[in-house]
Amino acid sequence: MRYVIIGAGAIGGVVGGRLAEAGHEVVLVARGAHLEALRAKGLRLTTPEGARTLRLPSAAGPDDVELRADDVLVLAVKTQDSVAALDAWSGRPVEGGGTAGELLPLVCAQNGVENERLALRRFRRVYAMCVYLPATFVEAGAVSAAGEPVSGILHLGRCPGGVDDTARRIGDDLAKARFLAPVVPDVMRWKYGKLLSNLANALGAVSGPEASASPAGRDLVGRAVAEGRAALAAAGIAVASPEEQAEARDGRIAMAELDGEEPNAGSSWQSLVRGTGSIEADYLNGEISLLGRLHGVPTPVNDLLGRLANEFARERREAGSLPVTEVQRALEVLEAG
Repeated sequence: MRYVIIGAGAIGGVVGGRLAEAGHEVVLVARGAHLEALRAKGLRLTTPEGARTLRLPSAAGPDDVELRADDVLVLAVKTQDSVAALDAWSGRPVEGGGTAGELLPLVCAQNGVENERLALRRFRRVYAMCVYLPATFVEAGAVSAAGEPVSGILHLGRCPGGVDDTARRIGDDLAKARFLAPVVPDVMRWKYGKLLSNLANALGAVSGPEASASPAGRDLVGRAVAEGRAALAAAGIAVASPEEQAEARDGRIAMAELDGEEPNAGSSWQSLVRGTGSIEADYLNGEISLLGRLHGVPTPVNDLLGRLANEFARERREAGSLPVTEVQRALEVLEAG
């Protein structure tokens, strides 16, 4: 199978690079300065084994790729960019007849739970991936992943549920590419569990990598997660427990220090650092806000964190520049009003 990585940033770049190193055909799809760097110098991939440059085929979009019947599309863009990507790729012809949306498997390797719903409107064969892959992309042409002895843990399955031979083949390929890739029949349950941990992303983006470790930060994150659990329970949505997630990871992956790498507070922080002008908070904290409004659960912390993250992205404010104590004060004002 050939892997077409739609969005070769932190997650897509590491997954694509690792698959290529394991001997698989890979096409990296990117845009702007990142695409220019990939074409001019290749992908610089840094892991605990060191830094190396991979010369891989790269594309700006579907017009640059002749799709084949053995292709797997891996969607790794941020959720706010998913609709444009899905619309661009779903109608593309596949060698031998038919379109990508009709024939090809699409793997949603993304945070949040909205992407699969968007994809199922356009693709018949949708696979969800719960991504636990601490990775960094802040410089065009370069990605890194600090996990060892594997780069990440990628639960995979059909959406809305089940497993099949394609999922098993993808899982086998990922396992040979330095990932743990459990193929599970209830992958969305794992993604909802991951969603709860991603509720801290917005705070890390606006207040910095260490914000969640402070007393005020711990309180904010704890309240955000509690709101999330209450909203999910009210909606009747099953969630992988913290104990299950810990069992899946403990002793299986550790984080190494990479030369020249600064600590970061996750993908939302990286979006602010790159000055993209957008952020995925609407599909992380915003998912909890949505469920809360639908099911009568108050979600003031997630409402505030989502608003602040969007303001930072829209105004291109400096990542980490809002003290966590100011976030806490803003919440007090919100709740008092």
